[in-house]
Amino acid sequence: MTSLVIVVTPGTGVLYTMAAGLSRGVRASAVAAVGCTLGIVPHVLAAVTGLAALLHTSATAFQVLKYLGVAYLLYMAWSTLRDRGALAVERETAERSTGKVVLSGVLVNILNPKLTIFFFAFLPQFVPAGEAGGLLRMVELSAAFMLLTFVVFVGYGVFAAALRDHVISRPRVLTWMRRVFAGAFGALGVRLAFADA
Repeated sequence: MTSLVIVVTPGTGVLYTMAAGLSRGVRASAVAAVGCTLGIVPHVLAAVTGLAALLHTSATAFQVLKYLGVAYLLYMAWSTLRDRGALAVERETAERSTGKVVLSGVLVNILNPKLTIFFFAFLPQFVPAGEAGGLLRMVELSAAFMLLTFVVFVGYGVFAAALRDHVISRPRVLTWMRRVFAGAFGALGVRLAFADA
């Protein structure tokens, strides 16, 4: 239940997946959800191997990753506002390279150091100290979190894709949607900039 609440709460991954659904349809939103889900893997590996402890204790490592994430979110905001980013609507649904959509989704999540700290703080609570097979248990819990992430993000993307025709047929609505998404990416970037380890 805790994982579901965390996954359902809108953040950068949800925003990116919805933007993909609005701009290019259901398939693009599913591909974006795959990218966002894959972006969790490095955080899980860091938590499972203990690298998250280094990130948590090293202010420099945390700040470097954090500001890379801030820069990427601000880039997403600028690109979206300039009609070249996540909300660049293609009327013919000519597919943007699957690799590019996945890579953007991965970057959205991988450049968020708070996700590593979350896994570092969250996972061990469900694995008793000294339990045999604790590593396997953490991997299982991580896989469950990733599955929930994928399913919920696809749901958000399908919902956004269902609104696609209504949005692209109204240029003023599209302009405001672009501004809202750009503002949301920018706001998330600013929020991340002020985040502490």
